[in-house]
Amino acid sequence: MELEMTPSVIGMSLLMLGMLAAVGMYLRAKLRFTQRLFLPVALIAGLLALLLGPEVLGRIAGALGAESLEAGGLFGETVIEVWSTLPGILISVVFATMFLGSRIPSPKSAVRLLGPQLSLGITFASGQYVVGILAVLLILGPLFNVGPEFAALLEIGFEGGHGTAAGLQSQFESLGFDEGYDLALSMATVGLVSGILFGVAAVNWAARKGVSTSLDAGQELSLDERIGYYAAVRDEDRPAAGRLTFRDSAVESFTIHLGVVGLAVLIGWLGLAAFQWVEEMLWIDTIEIFGHVPLFPLAMLGGVLVQMVLDRSETLHGLVNRGMMERIQGVSLDLLIIAALATLSLQAVADNLAPFAILAALGIVWNLVVLFVFAPKFIRTYWFERGIADYGQSQGVTATGLLLLRMADPKKETPAYQGFGYKQLVFEPFFGGGLVTALAIPFLIQGGPYPLLAIMGVLLIAAILAGYLYFGRSSRFDLGADGEPVEASRS
Repeated sequence: MELEMTPSVIGMSLLMLGMLAAVGMYLRAKLRFTQRLFLPVALIAGLLALLLGPEVLGRIAGALGAESLEAGGLFGETVIEVWSTLPGILISVVFATMFLGSRIPSPKSAVRLLGPQLSLGITFASGQYVVGILAVLLILGPLFNVGPEFAALLEIGFEGGHGTAAGLQSQFESLGFDEGYDLALSMATVGLVSGILFGVAAVNWAARKGVSTSLDAGQELSLDERIGYYAAVRDEDRPAAGRLTFRDSAVESFTIHLGVVGLAVLIGWLGLAAFQWVEEMLWIDTIEIFGHVPLFPLAMLGGVLVQMVLDRSETLHGLVNRGMMERIQGVSLDLLIIAALATLSLQAVADNLAPFAILAALGIVWNLVVLFVFAPKFIRTYWFERGIADYGQSQGVTATGLLLLRMADPKKETPAYQGFGYKQLVFEPFFGGGLVTALAIPFLIQGGPYPLLAIMGVLLIAAILAGYLYFGRSSRFDLGADGEPVEASRS
């Protein structure tokens, strides 16, 4: 008997995601290959839910005559329906917390000090659009009759990851690209797994060849690090989850931080509504863009506005803790990935397997070319450590980049952490789920592939020229281990 969608069922559906995460953690602790691949627990749990859901177990049960399991697998149709709505909600929380609790630097100082890192990130991202559009125009369109919107799957899945792919579900549907949601989620999975595989191989290569200044060949992570817990670490050495900024006698700090996130999302919603109203008044008869833009990039900008106010207020400054925001962001992203993968349609991938595989392969090759060809030319000092973080992000999520960076620079002896974090503040509002990502598919469908190809092509060429001819040749962009510019000759 199928349950009705009541508040109790919705609450139980959320708790089931947590239980799946716990099972995923158990599997990572027990299975050696999950440790060697450094698969995130959310990905393991999501794939497990996919196997036990309607797409795998449900289809098998239906073929065997067990109709009660066909619609929802082991979880039931109503739970699957609840899970299918969560990604679009949770992604706004993920992006709203992106900058909350971190001081917003001026773009001018970020470009001046960390221009090479920004140039490399733009080369990764804009190149994914150029590669994707050219692939559709020259190969995939003529051979498989796919539309120009197919080209955007590369940047959405690779640079954006599961969260961005899930957040664009309503956009895919409103533009008639229904299979785009499942294809983008699958592309994100391919990007994440291949990024970890090739990234770990690159780190080992850097250690053997002496390319990395902070790695010793043959060094391995501890069992705790491979499994993903702190069992062997003393309590005083474990990182803090966050710091209380309000006294318990007044209010729980976590409650206020949730309220700040809600305010950021509300500002984003009001901003999106304003853009849609302006568009409707002025040019909607010619082209419609903001009507298809999802909420999450505007929620991110809402978070930036809230943080700018906090930075300028003597009374409020410091009351929003970055650690707390990272916990809210982390749990939202974990639940989002599990729910999105649990409701993934394998049929959409099967129907587009050949063009999907070709596009993914081209994207993997492009990212490797950027890492090994462009990064050494753009970045004067510690190019591998600083490049591997951007490589990991360009094939998965920020956490993938940080994982590979942790392997390449375990003692934090290079400026890679500072460079990567600083670059994110300028990069994220546009690519990997930012405004460019949100606008790409409407532009491709309504304007065709050539305008976006021209824009991304110019941006790609500008990033390469800036990285190679300016940042890579000027000693002003040599960085010391503390992240500060130092005068040094190129080795």
